[in-house]
Amino acid sequence: MKKHFILLLLLFFSCGYAQFSVDRDSIHKIITKLPAFSIYKDNYFVTGVHLGETPTRNSMDAKFQFSFKQRLSNKPGIFGAYPYLTYTQKSFWKVYKVSSPFEESNYNPGLMLLKPVFHNDKFLGALTYGIEHESNGRDSIYSRSINMISIGFIRVFSPELIVTVKAWLPFLLENNPSLPKYIGYTEGQLQWISYNDRFFVDVTVRKGAYWNFKGSLNLGISYKFSKKVNQLITLQWWQGYSESLIDFKSERGMLRAGFIIKPTFYRFY
Repeated sequence: MKKHFILLLLLFFSCGYAQFSVDRDSIHKIITKLPAFSIYKDNYFVTGVHLGETPTRNSMDAKFQFSFKQRLSNKPGIFGAYPYLTYTQKSFWKVYKVSSPFEESNYNPGLMLLKPVFHNDKFLGALTYGIEHESNGRDSIYSRSINMISIGFIRVFSPELIVTVKAWLPFLLENNPSLPKYIGYTEGQLQWISYNDRFFVDVTVRKGAYWNFKGSLNLGISYKFSKKVNQLITLQWWQGYSESLIDFKSERGMLRAGFIIKPTFYRFY
């Protein structure tokens, strides 16, 4: 896991000041003219099995996520950044078991500031500053929650390659002080788009707090049948810890397939 994260960092910095040819006025128009309410992270529904286990009603599940953001102002404010409210919800559904119970849902509201970054008046990417809460909405011994302040940089190398590095500092962890050992403090993401804007590869690497394997790798391969739609079929592989908050100390490997709705190309937005 350490090696995977280092590779992402090397790729992130290897292109120096390579720039995407969009100027300041164009970026401002992109941000302010598109809908204030829009997709934030990927929205998807996938289903699959635990790797290494015989598929049964107990080992198979469905996982879905919906995520959106709301721009609060068309004018940059603090730090020259645009303010957003964000919300992401991820659920795990034992849809094949009798009565189809929900195993877990994780709720992630936040406040984000987004500041476009330029070099020689050409767009490089965007800095993000945020404060987030994530929890499973349960109490007693089943309660899992984390609060964090974060900073990230979304590097737009080209329309085909976008790399993101994000770091965060947890606080108010009285109930779950060991969460950072598995969730860590940093995350690297890469998105590569090919085949006429129809084939997507997404890689997310998260490193645990210590120098042992307590992190995660999430790989997604997606394809859309037409450029005119924003719905894709997807295959997702998860390996590691903290896929859900309830069992963040347990390692799992999952292979799932389904459909996904992605944001527009402008992932910084």
